[in-house]
Amino acid sequence: MTRLSFLLSLVLAATTLAQEITPPAKDQFWLFLLVGQSNMAGRGVVEDPDKTPHPRVLMLSKDGRWVPATDPMHFDKPAAGVGLGKTFGQEIAQANPGVTIGLIPCAVGGSPIDTWMPGVFYPATKSHPWDDMVKRVATALPAGTLKGILWHQGESDSKPDLAPAYEAKLHDLVKRLREFVKAPQVPFIAGQMGKFEGVPWTPEAVIVDQAHQDLARKVPHTAFVSAEGLQHKGDKIHFDSASFRELGRRYANAWLKMTK
Repeated sequence: MTRLSFLLSLVLAATTLAQEITPPAKDQFWLFLLVGQSNMAGRGVVEDPDKTPHPRVLMLSKDGRWVPATDPMHFDKPAAGVGLGKTFGQEIAQANPGVTIGLIPCAVGGSPIDTWMPGVFYPATKSHPWDDMVKRVATALPAGTLKGILWHQGESDSKPDLAPAYEAKLHDLVKRLREFVKAPQVPFIAGQMGKFEGVPWTPEAVIVDQAHQDLARKVPHTAFVSAEGLQHKGDKIHFDSASFRELGRRYANAWLKMTK
């Protein structure tokens, strides 16, 4: 390493460390877990508003520090971009002036629901989605109070050999997550996969979607968020930036309604 590059690395490190924020008291620091695959991680194009933090919305960085929440929040793949988390956090903060929101990004692009099990390795990202999430939540929980779990996943399970078993696995996931965080009634919100105009669903996607839609009827303290009318970014899979922001508002409205 040259002297110049060494000095630049020191400046970068100092700037990064300066961003770290000490959260408020535990009861005033509301935590939300973000889990699922790429449409939770976010793949939208980052624009100036996405890089502007809200003074009371933080995120747990990749290295486990509380920093201002800006997009991209996730780090699962280089394609990470705008997601629903930042807008969700802002909406909850605006509705609750006395608290600070802490977002815990843990989504992994492409991950089937079977990878959200203890000890399971996901080769595509060389990660252990469940185990990595456990470590990050263990880092975050001492600082605040978990107030919700946001889930957006299903595309990777919309296959003939996987879709029929999806609902049972989803219910089991809700149960395991709540047991892990020791919060049996923590709100769990599932978002709908993209319903894009001109992009018909396969029969298997319909099965997975039905599991999402039926969740609130079958599992207590859960909710479903519709993706009706939202747009894709051109790849027919991922939402565009404006749609991610709207999805964040819909998740927030669902949580506020559940906890009114």
